[in-house]
Amino acid sequence: MADAGPGVRESTEGISVLARIRRRHGGPTVNAMTMPRLVAYAMTAVAVALVGAGGWLLTLGRDAGQTVYFATACLLAAASVVLGMLIVTRRPTNLVGALLTLFGLLAIWVALTDVYGYVVAHHPGRLPVSSLLVTTAQGSWMLNYVPAALLMLLFPDGRLLPGRRWRVVAAGLVVVPAAFIMLTGLDPAPFPPPFADVDHAFGTPPPSLARVLGPIAVALLPGLLALLVASTVAMVVRYRRATDPVRRAQVKWFALGAFFLPATLLLCWLSYLLLDGPDLAVVGLAATLIAVPTATAIGILRHDLYDVNKALSATVTYGLVTAALLAFYTVAMFVAGVAAGRSSPVAAAGATAVCALALSPLRVRLQREVDRRFYPARRAALAAIEDLRDRMHAGEAAPERLEEALRQALRDPEVRVGYRMPGTNELVTATGESFGVAEDATVIRLGGQQIGVLVRGGTTTRELMRELADACALLVEVVRLRLQLRRALLDVEASRARLLRAGYAERLRLERDLHDGAQQRLVSLGMALRLAQRHLPETDVSGLLDQAVAELGTAVAELRQIAHGLRPSSLDEGLANALTMLVRGVPLAVTLDVCPEPVPEDLATTAYYVASEALTNVVKHSGASAVHLRVARADNDLTVTVRDDGVGGARVRPGGGLAGIGDRVAAAGGALTVAGQRGNGTLVEAVLPCGS
Repeated sequence: MADAGPGVRESTEGISVLARIRRRHGGPTVNAMTMPRLVAYAMTAVAVALVGAGGWLLTLGRDAGQTVYFATACLLAAASVVLGMLIVTRRPTNLVGALLTLFGLLAIWVALTDVYGYVVAHHPGRLPVSSLLVTTAQGSWMLNYVPAALLMLLFPDGRLLPGRRWRVVAAGLVVVPAAFIMLTGLDPAPFPPPFADVDHAFGTPPPSLARVLGPIAVALLPGLLALLVASTVAMVVRYRRATDPVRRAQVKWFALGAFFLPATLLLCWLSYLLLDGPDLAVVGLAATLIAVPTATAIGILRHDLYDVNKALSATVTYGLVTAALLAFYTVAMFVAGVAAGRSSPVAAAGATAVCALALSPLRVRLQREVDRRFYPARRAALAAIEDLRDRMHAGEAAPERLEEALRQALRDPEVRVGYRMPGTNELVTATGESFGVAEDATVIRLGGQQIGVLVRGGTTTRELMRELADACALLVEVVRLRLQLRRALLDVEASRARLLRAGYAERLRLERDLHDGAQQRLVSLGMALRLAQRHLPETDVSGLLDQAVAELGTAVAELRQIAHGLRPSSLDEGLANALTMLVRGVPLAVTLDVCPEPVPEDLATTAYYVASEALTNVVKHSGASAVHLRVARADNDLTVTVRDDGVGGARVRPGGGLAGIGDRVAAAGGALTVAGQRGNGTLVEAVLPCGS
């Protein structure tokens, strides 16, 4: 890193010295004195005070309904206040946390004014009537839109977009509500009951001036709407200018929470259709009080908590479906009501049927279109998987191209697909090579069995990986079965080659042993007898015959030893007898358990050599003190098991004795298993099919 300039170093040292002095003398640090944090603390204190004041008012009113209403409003607003404090704690210079506390504070203030009005109306004389509160309450509803609009302007870093127009919008969000409150307070008309006799705190202007101020106040309503639209545009502009995927994800989180604002309008619409009043809008407002702060806090502190693209796409889809449902329902109710009467149950049933028929094919198509705009990665990946599956069925593409297809669709070259070989924990690539480390992998399952993994790159979310894992499971299963078949064929070819080489080597050994041993002795004996025949009178016939008999005995012994290498002669009396004779030569404590049933000749020979090789390895390498040899026959299988208590760690290595035994077992149609960890001994087990 390049060295900083002297001015930068002196400034940094000055700040650090100031911070140390403040910590030494008990004063707050620079970070603790940030204005957003102080504002958030102050508004939280005011919120707590308002809650206390509301509780005191409830003791005067003593109404259960008002108590439930105020407590519910305070609990909903508390989410905004708490999350705002959490943000200013983690991001002390960010204004978003202070705006969240303001969001909750206004909700508590609205509930408090409602309780105040109820107590004044139903228990006159218990509270003084504040003319200032009554006057400002006529237009204070506009303040409810200010925090959300400012959040859209400042989210996520707490700074406005560069440009004068955005400063004008921010100033307008403060000036317009204040002017509207002032102008509505100057309206000379009496306040609504029970405050009709309350004096106007701002006074009443002359009638000529009042006729001018009224239209100005009305003109501020579309002005507020324009400011809200401009705030929304600011959020869209911030998203489009963002090149950092983190910033884009944060803006999407906030948009997800802000979606509850139009959802509240849909609920209001539905409420008027079903209940002839806006009662259901309260549910939307309550959901907004939870959704906006929650989405804001997640966007700033934990933008990667969930796949925001998936959530946003689903929310927009179901919002549009709901809007379409309400539109169809409204039109159908109108048409059916004209024909059958407004309150006719036939009209309601007909409207419901029309809505169901119209919207049944709409959601899937709408989801595709919304995904194309809001979640293009999901749509592209699922389409790529479906296309590869169709091309594979048509014989135009290989399923091993799954990884390539996902990388192209997701535009993420770091996406990897691993295939778990059947019966093992080994992960391999589509070419059969080792997959390597699979960190942050999404498991692919089929029928409850793990068949592979998906490893995401830097731009793909875990939730999308889970969905893609389910979508590509069949392709992964095909690939791993093809890999298993390919590996099995290679193993068969290698096993055949090893058996051929072993056969050639065995024939060479037999030829060498016969040539150097018994053959030489018999040739020598023949020559001796021929010489004796020629010199018979001079030959010691008795000594010659003794020598010939000894040579024949030696030759016979060597031939028997060679024949024993091909097949142990001890098997003539059965496998149990051969194994009993085998373990006698083992210098360890061997426990022998052999089934008494007769075993076919070829399987008995294979079983004998499995036991012989396993015992040889135990003696040479295991350091064991005891061995258990068991031969059992069940379910048309002959199982040979050799277990020791040695150091363990035995493996089948190419060219080793166990590899040769494995080839012999495979040639018999069986399977050899070698298992065991370091320090826990070794298990060698061969399962041989023996028929009925």
